[in-house]
Amino acid sequence: MDSFLRTDTQRELIAKLEELIPVFQKREPQLDIRGSFPFENLEDLKKIDYTKLTLPKEYGGLGLGLYEYILAQETIAVGCGSTALALGWSNGTILEYVESQHWNPEAAKIVLNAIADGGLINTAASERNAGSPTRGALPTTTVVKDGDELIITGEKIFTSAAPALTHFIITATNRDNEVESILVPSNTKGISLEDSWDSLAMRGTASQTLILDHVRVPSTYILQTSAQRAKGTKGWQLHIPACYIGIARAARNYAMKFATSYIPTSLGKPIAEAPNIKHMIGEMELTLTTARHMLYGTIERYEHCDDKANFKEPLEVTKIHVTNAAMKVVDLAMRIVGARALSESNPMHRYYLNVRAGLYNPPMTDVIQTKLANEAINTFLNK
Repeated sequence: MDSFLRTDTQRELIAKLEELIPVFQKREPQLDIRGSFPFENLEDLKKIDYTKLTLPKEYGGLGLGLYEYILAQETIAVGCGSTALALGWSNGTILEYVESQHWNPEAAKIVLNAIADGGLINTAASERNAGSPTRGALPTTTVVKDGDELIITGEKIFTSAAPALTHFIITATNRDNEVESILVPSNTKGISLEDSWDSLAMRGTASQTLILDHVRVPSTYILQTSAQRAKGTKGWQLHIPACYIGIARAARNYAMKFATSYIPTSLGKPIAEAPNIKHMIGEMELTLTTARHMLYGTIERYEHCDDKANFKEPLEVTKIHVTNAAMKVVDLAMRIVGARALSESNPMHRYYLNVRAGLYNPPMTDVIQTKLANEAINTFLNK
């Protein structure tokens, strides 16, 4: 039994998700096709109320917290990385609200009721030529008030799960150069999707371009302003490294099955018993186990922290370390399997591509390394 499972609730949740792993793995090759999305996986997860995992119980949700959410995201990623990453944003966004209560109550109620009715949400923030929103660029998407309505115009890229979302959370700049987050139902007039997602990695996330052409919504649909957004807690963003360590576990499992069953005639026994392979297996196990301890140790510290809004650096460092560890595990697994790992029919090539997508999910390594370097330098200069 996984030593990271602490309660019966967690064990029951993971048991349900583990039943779906072979189903998701069987479907995963279908997601290599451009324009694909794991709709069947989404429906399977809805059957066990996964899209309501972090929704408060008073709204009909499961009311579970960060630890369960991350365990679940990692487990889903063992079956299908694209499914985990694409659908994880919705539960995470709800969890941030549950912890922070940083949305305007009227708009928040609309979101929570939508999730209770089977909805799915994600924030559309990235834009062309602006880089990651975490680098500080103001949205070029604009919002203008017109009586009791808001008019939103702009484009958003990398909108994960776009074809399945029932609601978007749009970041837009108003006339006072303040950033507002606005709830926009996906069936609103003026919304369209452009299938621009041609990434070789995580293709099944369907991270399409969202086009907003003078979209009108009630002014009460403002979820939060810049000041309110600063109050949000970000522990839920650990679903990003959880996804990639899940992919690493899938690669590890495949490599172990191969190494313990493949018996070349020149060796006369499974290659797992060859010293060089055994050394790589040991390195793979150590890297994977250490990364998981860091991930769940950070979560436990976060859960016991009195000032979650300022628990930022451990989250950033954990994301970078765990994601890099996941890439190392997949690389080792590829070496164990050998040349056949690059075969199109072999799932290893997909794990190899997908795990590298973690480099481009926030926070970015260069930003955090520069910040840590500046802090270290300033500490010694000011001694």
